[in-house]
Amino acid sequence: MHISQFIVLSLYLLVARSQTPTLGLPDGFITLDTPLFSVQLVKDSQTLYSLQPKNVSGGFDFIPADQMTLRQFNGNYHLGDITFRARTVGSNAWLSGDTSASRNTVTALPASGTTLAASNLSPTLPSDSLLNITRRWVLDNGTLELLFDVINSQNTSVEIGALGAPLEFNNIFTDRTAAETNELCSLFDPYIGQDAGYVQVTPLLGTLPPLVVTPAGKSPLEGWRFLPESTVNTPFYQSQTFEGLYEWQFHTLAYAQNEWANVTPWNSPSSAVLAPGQMQTYGLQFHLSPSIRSIEDTLRASGRPVAVGLPGYILPTDQLGKLFLSHSSPIRSITVSPSGALSWAPNADSKTSTWVGYTVTPHTWGRSRLSITYQDGTVQTVHYYVTKASTTVISDLGNFLTTSQWFDNVSDPFHRSPSVISFDREVNSVVRDDPRSWIPGLSDEAGAGSWLAASMKQFAQPSAAEVAKLETFINVTLWGSIQNSDGDVLSLSTSMNQILFLTTHTRQVLIGVTGGLGTKQRRTPQTELMTMYMSHFGSEMAWDSTGQEGVYAWSKYFNDTVTAENVINSVIAYQPTVPHWGYNGNARRYWDNIYGGKLQRIERQIHHYGSGLNALPLMSQYQSSPDDYYLLRVAFGGISGPTTNIDQGGFASASFHSFADTLMWDAYSGDYGPNFVGHSLGMGTFIINHPDFGWQALGGNVLSTSPVVRVQPRDTLRRRVFIAPLGTLLSLDAGAFSMITFDPTTKAVSLTIVPAAEGASSAASAPRGRLVVSQTALIPNVRLLKPSKPLTQDAGAWVIPFSSGSATVTLT
Repeated sequence: MHISQFIVLSLYLLVARSQTPTLGLPDGFITLDTPLFSVQLVKDSQTLYSLQPKNVSGGFDFIPADQMTLRQFNGNYHLGDITFRARTVGSNAWLSGDTSASRNTVTALPASGTTLAASNLSPTLPSDSLLNITRRWVLDNGTLELLFDVINSQNTSVEIGALGAPLEFNNIFTDRTAAETNELCSLFDPYIGQDAGYVQVTPLLGTLPPLVVTPAGKSPLEGWRFLPESTVNTPFYQSQTFEGLYEWQFHTLAYAQNEWANVTPWNSPSSAVLAPGQMQTYGLQFHLSPSIRSIEDTLRASGRPVAVGLPGYILPTDQLGKLFLSHSSPIRSITVSPSGALSWAPNADSKTSTWVGYTVTPHTWGRSRLSITYQDGTVQTVHYYVTKASTTVISDLGNFLTTSQWFDNVSDPFHRSPSVISFDREVNSVVRDDPRSWIPGLSDEAGAGSWLAASMKQFAQPSAAEVAKLETFINVTLWGSIQNSDGDVLSLSTSMNQILFLTTHTRQVLIGVTGGLGTKQRRTPQTELMTMYMSHFGSEMAWDSTGQEGVYAWSKYFNDTVTAENVINSVIAYQPTVPHWGYNGNARRYWDNIYGGKLQRIERQIHHYGSGLNALPLMSQYQSSPDDYYLLRVAFGGISGPTTNIDQGGFASASFHSFADTLMWDAYSGDYGPNFVGHSLGMGTFIINHPDFGWQALGGNVLSTSPVVRVQPRDTLRRRVFIAPLGTLLSLDAGAFSMITFDPTTKAVSLTIVPAAEGASSAASAPRGRLVVSQTALIPNVRLLKPSKPLTQDAGAWVIPFSSGSATVTLT
């Protein structure tokens, strides 16, 4: 053993010996049986030790039973624990209770009928907790439930200001091999939707049945609180190998009045007042969905309301949204917060009586929340984010990057000038110094992120003035300072670290590979070398959501369909679709604020660059399988995510902080650039004929559906249109789409093309349009579309001359 390993092990053993196990593992377990799960409870605590789905081979477990000996101490949360804050009515001070804080053996109670196990929690709660709580594990019509009977044990009324059920699932990657992590672990995300809220727990493989946790009775998912635990001991809570655990909160007022006082929470905070002796029951149900794509079907089967938003829950002010609701009870009312942020009207889009459709019109920039109340008293919240008009968002970004973030200081000792450099929105100044040298430097994701975003903005919406500045950056800084004419790399950062750009040799390899990939007959030694490299991939992290788009693209190119399918399954396991702008299409990232953010901590990040990049393989796979609407919904949520990072002035943040005490965009621009790369490479208008919702356009407005479908593109680029019934992608190398008309009977498509996207004030106008037609999926009786009138072709694109500022092309 290496001396450093010995020291680490010795320190761990010393710390471990100083802890006294309190969970009661040596005293054994209670074994329960349900139709879907094999269940084990720790006998002394009656918390969940194991939850194994019966129809999965290999003993897969949603609970980290194999790590429980490392998590058997005070302060370690388990499923079955409860936390609360309460006070007598008339008092200002909240008294806290937490069954994990000073754990003692609970008092077992007789179990009969539907109750599988029961206990009184008083022995493991403070004596002054005001509440008497009984916990029951119940089998209700075949469904496993965790119930808490909360009784006011005082002679006066008691207000419950916070009440939460900690959730523990196996998201621990510590000391596991890559294969073990993939086969044993799960990730979980919430839909913070009140009575319609739920938590989905998805095994990393993406092919195993996910767990779906829903309310039992009136037990809303009002808040989602990160649970603090010690970060000192293995398995290293709140680290890159163990993100940590969260709590389902039924009430949140006590936190909203204190730790969250300066934050607008996802839902309106509530409390409950119990009269002396009054009891109220809260709880959770545990369902098993056949697949990730079937989660919404599982919710409907369990009687929960379901919402589907198209194109999602991020709406630019020039695009209409569609919201479809399904519940056994009719809708009583809909309200919005802030007032006037959104308006809505019923539509007739739904093809079945199962769904009720609404057209949602955005008005006010920023976060907003629709609250739907059903006749049975169920309340559902749907969370939206409104941006400026789509092309304006991108124009603002380009302007900010090349003005406020333009660093021009000839005396800069590190030769970073001129360049687009990192920015701190909190002080409204560029970041010239930071202990993390890659942030004020110009390399790595954080340092390069800003000029990468500025460059991709020109791809999405070119501006002559911005291009001129970037040319100066390339000629003076990139090739003049960072790398000299001999291909040598010069130092550039506050700590004088090397900034790695392409060397001459690397450029030669890439040039060789480009030639080899462009025509498969040309295979050079460099091509073979790169082919070998691309057959193996990994990450410096224990688990990562970076690089999946590259693995997918190369796997598809080399006809490795197994690996390509594994990528898709993996991505949908950590990139959910839920009625919430922040989590919908949001790929899982929780460590990159340490490396690229100003507020440095491990936390679930909202719309970090994984959103945009991980959406690319999903979008590509959807275009090959245009009836897989689930992929489209997740992909479009991810592709849209990067527009929310851009504020009203054009500054783009690295990510949004999801902890309930923060809920704000990080002040650093950080590594936003790759996020915008994903957006630029994937955004478009996607025209579909959905089996439940009819003709819809994600990224556009459907103006009519009979006798032809007319769609007004409203995405940020206006350069891609995918027509799902034809399996055809229409792309513009130059120009912008203004109107699309599709005849479902004749399968003819009419395109109106203009020199530049409407609303892109600084965009350069193309002298002519260049149209590329690609058939991405084989559709019966559909051949590749071609112009009905002769047009010139150039490098695979149809050249389209403009007349009086536009052109109309018919494809048949």
